[in-house]
Amino acid sequence: MQKVDMIIKSRGDWLTLAQEQPGPRCGASMDELTVKQNQAIAITEDRITAIGPVADILESYSSENVLDWGDRLVMPGLIDPHTHPIFLATRENEFQMRNLGKSYVEIALAGGGIRSSVRSLRQASEDELTELALKRADGFLALGTTTIEAKSGYGLSTEDEIKSLRAIRRTNENHVIDLEPTFLGAHEIPDEYREDRNAYIDLIIQEMIPAVAKEKLARFCDVFCEAHVFTVEESRRILNAAKQHGMEIRIHADEIESTGGAELAAEVGALSADHLGAISPLGIERMRDAKVVATLLPGTSFFLNLDCRAPGRKMIDAGVAVALATDFNPGSCHTQSLFMIMTIACIHYGITAAEAITAVTVNAAYTLGLDQDRGQLKAGMRADIIGVDAPNAAFLPYKFGDNPVRAVVKNGKLVSHLSTSCS
Repeated sequence: MQKVDMIIKSRGDWLTLAQEQPGPRCGASMDELTVKQNQAIAITEDRITAIGPVADILESYSSENVLDWGDRLVMPGLIDPHTHPIFLATRENEFQMRNLGKSYVEIALAGGGIRSSVRSLRQASEDELTELALKRADGFLALGTTTIEAKSGYGLSTEDEIKSLRAIRRTNENHVIDLEPTFLGAHEIPDEYREDRNAYIDLIIQEMIPAVAKEKLARFCDVFCEAHVFTVEESRRILNAAKQHGMEIRIHADEIESTGGAELAAEVGALSADHLGAISPLGIERMRDAKVVATLLPGTSFFLNLDCRAPGRKMIDAGVAVALATDFNPGSCHTQSLFMIMTIACIHYGITAAEAITAVTVNAAYTLGLDQDRGQLKAGMRADIIGVDAPNAAFLPYKFGDNPVRAVVKNGKLVSHLSTSCS
């Protein structure tokens, strides 16, 4: 009998998301969940050693640390592939303004929005930003999210973007959750460059990107490609410069207007194009052919009360791989709950619970280049596992507004334990 560090068993449903072939799921495969009951999982260090029927695992493996999760649903830790967790001040005043009739773009053009967050972040120290990010990481973890993509983008100067990315790195070093860092210097044109946007783009290309690459502070580079922010040509210049410095590409695309951002994502080989509320039919076709994942942010269109919503159902039916993310940020979507995001996605996009689950596990992992490491429960994968109060998969987006997570195992360690009945 082989000794392992931990065994978890449960009578409930097990959603392993395990697949033999690498890559994201698309089309009908997004709706395929193999559900089993009365399973157990053996863990050694931070990896899954084996998974199978309880009797088989207990016959082959022993551990001094056996967790009985009763009838909890067991699934991989959730993965959030689009967040903005490095900011100082919240923007609830803008929430009030929108409810009184101001649009997101109107608020942004008047100096609010991202530029408001920039002004406050520049007053914060790296220590302050790190302390806040650590608290936010606690929030993600308690909600079952074990990996997030984390963007800079509220500094918009070389010094403040570097400060933000260092805060992400320090959070990574001091918290169990994994943060995958993204440089987003092209999030907005800052106040001091409003009359000379080309100078700011030159600053990004000639100074910020080389500085970020020198310190190896970011795996990815992102651009907000939108009519009122960066044009397709400006975005192309920035992203190609980032590729030359070894960064992988993500892109905010076609959120409010169709400007060709999705087509650009396909052209530059982005791992992910995000938002896509106004994507064109050609953009869907190009993304499918280039195997760019559509990371959809239904919480943002919901929170901003936008009429343009990403055609999630149409994308899946067209063969585009879809992921879901919170877009957690201080202005346009202030939630850390991927379960709430799944609910909104099912309602607004007409997708199934199974498709939503795939979108926050297997496909989300792929957009971060981590699909061979997490997002599935099978031997060799990272032991990121959650126990959830739900009788079946369909229940996950059905009951909304609370936290169904009762236990979180991250890297093979029990790190969050919210119920004595799930020991």
